[in-house]
Amino acid sequence: MSSLDGNLVKKAHTKESYTDEQLLELAKCADPDTGPAYFLENYFWIQHPRRGRIQYHAYEYQKRLLESYHTHRFSVNLMPRQTGKTTTAAGYLLWYTMFVPDSTILVAAHKYAGSQEIMQRIRYSYEDVPDFIRPGVYSYNKGSIDFDNGSRIVSTTTTENTGRGLSISLLYLDEFAFVKPNIAKEFWTSISPTLATGGGAIITSTPNSDEDQFAMIWREANKTIDEHGNQTDLGRNGFFAFRAYWNEHPDRDEKWRQEELGRIGAERFAREHECEFVINDETLIDSRVLASLRPKDVLQNQGQVRWYSKPQKGHNYLIALDPSLGTGGDNAAIQVFEIPTMKQVAEWMHNKTPVQGQIKILRDITHYISEEIGAKNLDVPQIWFSIENNTLGEAALVVIDDLGEEQFNGVFLSETKKHGNARRFRKGFNTTHKSKLLSCSRLKNLIETDKIEIRSKNLISELKTYIARGQSYAAKDGETDDLVAATLLIIRMSYEVRQWDTGLFDRLKDDIDSEQDMPMPFIML
Repeated sequence: MSSLDGNLVKKAHTKESYTDEQLLELAKCADPDTGPAYFLENYFWIQHPRRGRIQYHAYEYQKRLLESYHTHRFSVNLMPRQTGKTTTAAGYLLWYTMFVPDSTILVAAHKYAGSQEIMQRIRYSYEDVPDFIRPGVYSYNKGSIDFDNGSRIVSTTTTENTGRGLSISLLYLDEFAFVKPNIAKEFWTSISPTLATGGGAIITSTPNSDEDQFAMIWREANKTIDEHGNQTDLGRNGFFAFRAYWNEHPDRDEKWRQEELGRIGAERFAREHECEFVINDETLIDSRVLASLRPKDVLQNQGQVRWYSKPQKGHNYLIALDPSLGTGGDNAAIQVFEIPTMKQVAEWMHNKTPVQGQIKILRDITHYISEEIGAKNLDVPQIWFSIENNTLGEAALVVIDDLGEEQFNGVFLSETKKHGNARRFRKGFNTTHKSKLLSCSRLKNLIETDKIEIRSKNLISELKTYIARGQSYAAKDGETDDLVAATLLIIRMSYEVRQWDTGLFDRLKDDIDSEQDMPMPFIML
């Protein structure tokens, strides 16, 4: 049988004689755990645009991309332009059809040419696979291949009705962000019940806007704190989120970046290579800076508290709690930062922990830091903690009073009472419109001048949806900003503590303190 390109393909049910070595190779390729990587590294050939026919050798990020495809039932993958995502996908889909019998793979792209490009790469590589590895085919067409192992792969464009009625084993969506929004939404609504019966989905794209279906799936996949407050691998929608960066490609360096910036401009570079969603709203932090923020892996979990580094002797620590009711609504959040470095050390967030539990977690964090840095019996403060004392903060203050401040290893920090202020004094920090804007201004300056290190994936995600709302800043509709709120409290605490910490004073001394420099949102009249 001949392919569309005139090359030989294997006829269905062709009888084969195998050597022991061939059987061993076949078993390695078919291994359900390591098979995809082994097959791609040893039997997957590609057509390079400049070098012609070459054997595929995965870069490190492509190995992780392949793992994302294979390990998780649902994966959403954010990839820069021209980083080999289509090639890696073609190799994996070919492996899947050959070694997972009786499967139906649906490949859908936003344009017909996109789906055909993937199929062309699959056909090209299939024709290079030795006969003892590959199954035979019944039909071999531009848009579909039917294998004699019962598997088939079908390619099409993404429409409202794509895949409807099919029993899909694996769905692959290419450049899903570029499908027209109304079509993408209707398609996803119709295809989801099909996948719920046991199928899997791989979605791979460069970002387009921050409001399309792909962006919504991506954001939900990055919300990785479960209902119990624990960090999980999967997002709330069951998707695993994978992201690659342009500088992970070995041929791309700062020189390449500068040349590409000159060629396509900063905005397009941010979208196509830094994989930043086009943000139509006015974010507090400059979008280019947001694009540069890189999360760090969690070092250890203590209950629901995620630690990014261990407390170190010689450093001081700020701990801020933004409390909540704890009944499933808004989240309570705790942030821990090291000073004077202003590095994020730990984070906690939960919406079902009652106020008493929130205060006990705050206390436990002070104990842990104290033990690690040996500050338990020192006269000089090295740990400061505080709470936002608005509304629910009053209940938190009662709990602290009942426990006794002596149960906390550190100093309960309160904002300096302004002279002549007749307001009833409460411990902690009271947030007003004025104080919120000032702390927003300071946070913006610290992040954009690289004077603070944000390590949390979840905090970075919140910052990307923390936008101008009226005369202030808040989360976009449907998003949260509780981690940001706790971070703003950290900023306010740091400006109080700087008078006792010379290193922190030096780090913050260049910041603007005047009210005139608060970042007032731009209001269209």
